[in-house]
Amino acid sequence: MPDNPPSTPNSPNVPSSASGSNTPGTPNAPGGPNAPVTISTQDSPSTTATAPPAVAPPQPKSPAHADDRPRKHHPWVWIIVILVLLLGGFYFYRQHVKAAEAAKALAKQPRPGVPIQTSAARTGDIGVYINALGTVTPVYTATITSRVDGQITNVAYSEGQMVRKGDLLIEIDPRPYQAALTQAQGTLAKDQAVLSEAKIDLDRYQQAYSRNAIAKQQLDDQTQTVKQDEGTVKQDEGTVASAATNVDYTRIVAPIEGRVGLRLVDPGNIVTSGATTALVVITQLQPITVIFSVAEDYLPQIQKQMRSGQKLPVDAFARDQTTKLASGSLLTLDNQIDQTTGTVKLKAIFQNQDLALFPNQFVNARLLVDTKRGVVLLPTAAIQRNAQGAFVYVIGSDNTATLHTVTVGTTDGNTAAVQGVNAGDEIAVNGFDKLQNGAKVTITKASSSGGSNGSSGGSGATNGTQAPASPNASPSTSGGAHP
Repeated sequence: MPDNPPSTPNSPNVPSSASGSNTPGTPNAPGGPNAPVTISTQDSPSTTATAPPAVAPPQPKSPAHADDRPRKHHPWVWIIVILVLLLGGFYFYRQHVKAAEAAKALAKQPRPGVPIQTSAARTGDIGVYINALGTVTPVYTATITSRVDGQITNVAYSEGQMVRKGDLLIEIDPRPYQAALTQAQGTLAKDQAVLSEAKIDLDRYQQAYSRNAIAKQQLDDQTQTVKQDEGTVKQDEGTVASAATNVDYTRIVAPIEGRVGLRLVDPGNIVTSGATTALVVITQLQPITVIFSVAEDYLPQIQKQMRSGQKLPVDAFARDQTTKLASGSLLTLDNQIDQTTGTVKLKAIFQNQDLALFPNQFVNARLLVDTKRGVVLLPTAAIQRNAQGAFVYVIGSDNTATLHTVTVGTTDGNTAAVQGVNAGDEIAVNGFDKLQNGAKVTITKASSSGGSNGSSGGSGATNGTQAPASPNASPSTSGGAHP
């Protein structure tokens, strides 16, 4: 018989396979954790012992505590972060250093000056002008009407034609007047024959009276008869002259030299001597005059120049105030002042060789009344103004701009006479938006298209072709540069 008989499923000493595992130390399910366990050995076939309490398996953690397990740390991540921070800091430091070096290098470089253009102040003469608005007026204007009645047979002129004195303009049918002339000439011839007969009789009576053949009364009667016949002949001669004049009136000729206007009548029309409708109008264009008004305050100065025998020049400018039309001289002035406006009328005469002046044209008249000599001239573009007055920027030899206060005198277009600078000083004429007192400047050359306003203004004033500032303003005094 074996020492340890095999366990059977029904053996009380061996737990059933259905009750649990036969692995030592494993608690049996039916008995619970503290159930007695039967152990069989060789020396002791059956021994019952109580096993120590089994350790309960760990309970599963809830989802809220699923991440409470200790995390694993990765040191290489922190190393990468530190390296990135170091590289970024080094990069920004280098950029800062480069910017500081560039700023130092820029500060060491000389700063470019304000770009400007300059014009040299010069000594010259400038005229004192009186500017006024004037009207071109022909010296003569002929409005021609008919002096006889009749039908127009010929219009001999062209519209706008320049005619001379005596040129044929219009012809009127002369036949009625030629017939009247012939009749008057016949009457004159008859009366002249009667007069001759009376004179012959008078000679006979005188001889007879000398021989006492007739009475004194008969001689006196014949003397008066001769005088009556002489009167009749003179009357007939007047009639002939009147008829001849009417024949001449049928030929209308130009009474003056000038320009003919538009045609007002056509051939075939009947004209009368009493009509006021003009047949043709002629205006003289060469020479021509300009009438303008100036303030009475200038009258003493103008009269002084005229009394001294000075021929005062007058320039006529177009409406744009820059185009010079003609140059002439002051002819005369009116004999009274207009009390309503306080002005006096002046008349200037122009030769008008190029026909630039046209009748009834409005022009800007500029009368030269005086000339200031040896003054300092500047372009008006160089003169600036502020609350303290007028000033200019004088450019020194070191290209530094210095503000100089000046006193502006006579002005003519783009040139002005000033006090406060010396001839030869370089004066800034543009770039004032950036220019300040003591600023460094860079002088640039003017472009070929015209340059700065100051440069062009200086040359424009030298030739004296600039017009007054405002054509509609009251007469004002300005100046013009003269060589």
